Amino acid sequence: FQLYGYCYQDSNDIPDTLTTITELGSPLEMIQLLQTSWEDRFRICLSLVRLLHYLAHSPLGSVTLLDFRPRQFVIVDGELKVTDLDDASIEESSCTSNSDCFMEFPARNFTLPCSVEGRCQSMNEKRNLYNAYRFFFTYLLPHSAPSSLRPLLDKIVNATGNCNKCGNAKYPSPPVNSEFTQKCVKSANAKYRRVPEAFIPDENYRCWPSYHHKGCLLSVFDVSEAIEICDSYSQCKAFVLTNQTTWTGRQLVFFKMASNHIMPDPNKITYVKVTD
Repeated sequence: FQLYGYCYQDSNDIPDTLTTITELGSPLEMIQLLQTSWEDRFRICLSLVRLLHYLAHSPLGSVTLLDFRPRQFVIVDGELKVTDLDDASIEESSCTSNSDCFMEFPARNFTLPCSVEGRCQSMNEKRNLYNAYRFFFTYLLPHSAPSSLRPLLDKIVNATGNCNKCGNAKYPSPPVNSEFTQKCVKSANAKYRRVPEAFIPDENYRCWPSYHHKGCLLSVFDVSEAIEICDSYSQCKAFVLTNQTTWTGRQLVFFKMASNHIMPDPNKITYVKVTD
């Protein structure tokens, strides 16, 4: 969280009080997140990975969030940030044997090794990692993900869900500039006529997920992927390439149910399905 200021107060009425002023974020609502595009959810998971790495290597040592739940986080400019640090702890559990290093969760349990120093090895780190899996990754990553990335995402979700196989500092690293933007599409069956500097203002239909609530606006890697998407919708008869991109560099495309009214637009390119 970005800290803008703080004030320490020590008086008879309110001893040892610290007031902080931080950036404003939006409450995290999981149902709303599941209705957003996969890229937006991917961005949230990526920011969570960065947070996990920082907590494991903070200047104070390994920090665990004892109350690691969605209500403790907010969204700021598409990034996930923790807002409640009351339950943060840097204490690693003491132990005399491995049986003392028992982590219990609703779905499964883990036993970690007890170090020669009498501390449970990486318990803070692995508690954060498994909570990130059960509250975030398992819901936000696989749901409506690109087909070409699903095998990789399955590996990420399985790794975070099995803390016994997660060594120190081995965090999932979802690809942004390589595999995420890789071209991996099927050959297009239908033929499309290219109309440069043109736009279809109407003829919208709704699809999910969409960046536009009254139309079907999706991100694509290239024209081939746009053709594949249009072919997958029976109502799609054309699509329009815009000059806008998402945070990962993918191009935003409007998908249309007809091409009866085409208008000139120097910043767009329209592709019209050629009927037999």
